[in-house]
Parts: sequence; structure tokens; C-alpha cells
Amino acid sequence: MPITDAMRGEPLADFLDAAVDAARLAGAVIRDGAARRASIVIERKTINDFVSIVDKSAERAIIGALSARFPTHAFKAEESGEAGTSTHTWLIDPLDGTTNFLHGFPHYCVSIALRIHDTVMVGVVHDPTSGRLFTAIRGQGAYLDGAPIRVAERAGLAEAIVGTGLPYRNWGYLDDYMASLREIMQRCAGVRRPGAAALDLAYVSAGWTDGHWERDLNAWDVGAASLLVEEAGGVVSTFAGDAGFLDSGHIVVGTPGVHAELLGVLARYPALAA
Repeated sequence: MPITDAMRGEPLADFLDAAVDAARLAGAVIRDGAARRASIVIERKTINDFVSIVDKSAERAIIGALSARFPTHAFKAEESGEAGTSTHTWLIDPLDGTTNFLHGFPHYCVSIALRIHDTVMVGVVHDPTSGRLFTAIRGQGAYLDGAPIRVAERAGLAEAIVGTGLPYRNWGYLDDYMASLREIMQRCAGVRRPGAAALDLAYVSAGWTDGHWERDLNAWDVGAASLLVEEAGGVVSTFAGDAGFLDSGHIVVGTPGVHAELLGVLARYPALAA
């Protein structure tokens, strides 16, 4: 959806400030949980998909803070689902990378985005382990701890490091995925799979990696970080090259050249886009 005059008139900086405050509250909950990781009660949602009291407590902190400031806004959150109806919807992943967190692998984050109508306008990704804070307002650039960031300048896969997300519960496209992975591995400088999509995409926005492709994500996984990539000069799309990634859950991001080459490879494996 094009950015309208009404959307430009919204107090986007106020929304960003609120999202930053909420992300930091959640980060404190997560750090406290990490200090007592061995005693955390874990629930299994589905195969290879876990949730803990830390996820739920962090989400309550976020929603409590945002709803107190914006009582008419709606929410779409990983643990509690959808609440309310509004032109303004907060997309919340309170702890992206729960499996990493539960194992003590320090790659997980808080992701908060504000979608106005169908367009993500504000995004925050907070790494509670390092304290890093990635922020973006549409049309105003992307930032890391207040300093502007840009995607890398690599023109294609040949010298690129790219990230991905391995299949972990839907095995129907495994053969095509492995074939595409094999081809991409042979064309780039390296493939990484850290295991927290929002933080993985934020790394692309900072120029630390050059691209990323992954399936079966949710709007709360990619809402904030996709805006970071776009505002940092990168390209974001579905595997088919269109803009429907928030709904499809299939996402490809990268520098313009890396993104184009990733799409070219993925197009040869149609099961990936199904």
C-alpha cells in the first residue's frame, strides 16, 4: 500500500519511542530468565516448537506497555494471538529464537513492528544479550544504537555471506530446499543459520550478512526486520518476487544484487514457494 498523507501525519516517532521502551522491558525479562535458565518450565507447542514462561512474561510486558499508551490499537502476537480491531496493529514476537534461548545459545531477540493499514511503518529489533537496538521508521532510514546503517555493497552471491532457516517441522519441501541450499552454497562465500529470523534479517540491514531466505515464518517474525532491510537500502520479497511476505511467510532479503540472484536460484525449485 502506498504511504498516504494521513499515514505521514501519524506521530511515528512517538510510536517508535513506545516500541523501544516495550522492547527494553521485554529484554529485561529475558535477561532475568537467562539467569535462571535451568529452572524454566518449557512447553512444546508442536514438533520442534517450544514456548516458556519467559516468552509469555515478555509478551505481557510488551502488550501492557503498548496498550497503556495506545488503548485503541490492535495486537498480533506470537503467544496470545490477535486482539482488537484497528487500522494500527502491533506485530510482536517477544522472544524470537526461543530454542536458542533455552539452550543458552546467545542469538535471540525481541521484535516489535507497527503496521498501519497494510504497511509496516515502525520496527524495533532488540538483542537483549548484546544490548543492541535496531530501529526504523518508514522513509527515515534504519539505525543501530542510534547510528545509521546500510546494507552491504556486494553486487552478487560470489563474495556474499547469506543466511537461511532450515526446515524444522514442515518436511514437504525438504528435497527442493536441500537442492537450492546446495546450489547457493556453491555460489556464495558462506551460508549461516543462526536460528532467529528477526535478528538474522537485522544483520542484513547492518551489512554483516548480505542476504537471507526462509520459509514458514509469521508476520511477527519479519515485520520489524523487513522494514530495517528496506530502510537500509535492501530488497525484500516473497520467493516469487512480490511484496506479500507478511502473509505468505516466505521471505527473501538482501542487497539488490544478492536478492536478485537468490530469487533466480529459488525460482528453479517451485515446491519452495508452494
